[in-house]
Amino acid sequence: MVNVPAGTFTMGCENFFPEEKPAHQVSVPEFAIDTHPVTVAQFRRFVKATGYLTVAERPLDPADYPGAAPAELVPGALVFRRTRGPVPLDDWRHWWSYVPGADWRHPFGPDSSLDGRDQHPVTQVAHADALAYAGWAGKRLPTEAEWEYAARGGLHAATYSWGDDFEPRGRRMANTWAGEFPWQFQPARGQGAQPDTTPVGSYPPNGYGLFDMTGNVWEWTADRYFPRHRGAAPAACCAPAMPQTVQSAGPGADAEAARLIPRVIKGGSYLCAPNYCLRYRPAARQRQTEDTSTCHLGFRCVSGAASREGRVPSPAGAAG
Repeated sequence: MVNVPAGTFTMGCENFFPEEKPAHQVSVPEFAIDTHPVTVAQFRRFVKATGYLTVAERPLDPADYPGAAPAELVPGALVFRRTRGPVPLDDWRHWWSYVPGADWRHPFGPDSSLDGRDQHPVTQVAHADALAYAGWAGKRLPTEAEWEYAARGGLHAATYSWGDDFEPRGRRMANTWAGEFPWQFQPARGQGAQPDTTPVGSYPPNGYGLFDMTGNVWEWTADRYFPRHRGAAPAACCAPAMPQTVQSAGPGADAEAARLIPRVIKGGSYLCAPNYCLRYRPAARQRQTEDTSTCHLGFRCVSGAASREGRVPSPAGAAG
């Protein structure tokens, strides 16, 4: 872990997406944060020591998904599939599928494995899974303010974790999508032939010595999500809002979806592209329902007393 000094910074941004507004001053006490996302090897040690079963491995309760067909109610998770060509970008179901048998051991479906992936970030972990690991490790999940402050690495006014130039001197700084999302992938240096996670530490650290605060995987935070702009929450970008079983369910689906608590995720992932999801920036934020596991979402932990400053307040009349 790395100790991050206490400080005050401008959280949020006025120049990109509505949910990042308004930019405002936040003070954060000193805390320690993992130098990189929790890896497959680290998560495997936790599971071996505790026998923990992740959300994606547990049977689904029909009561949680009213109207869903029984055949859909099998353990699984969301997996990204490249499309054959350009598709409308207003419906994530073009490139996301709920895959039975997908879980942290099989991140892309039952035929995939963790061979050679020990140092990759663990994925297919729901919010409860991240909390369970953090508790076992004697840590906790970061608040949104802590995460953003750490991601900035001391560059509090910069667009990216390393400055304002996306590729300084032509150097690739993070594992993000190269090409036209979600069909055209043009691997940059350090990436494989297919969009995927990369081993932690494959790209340079930020000013605090933290790796993969940009790209690779989105990361869970402790904070509940509320939009900072007026009106309804924006549509999810490359992070789907909920399992496909809920999206395809019957008349009770909307009420059930509202019951699922959305949490803030930060950092962007290997699926973030400039033509669609320019969210590989410290200020960027997305919503993700707690029960969702995907192949591009992981987490890291922090320790130290948590500050509640910087949390997004509930809209008037909202619970929470």
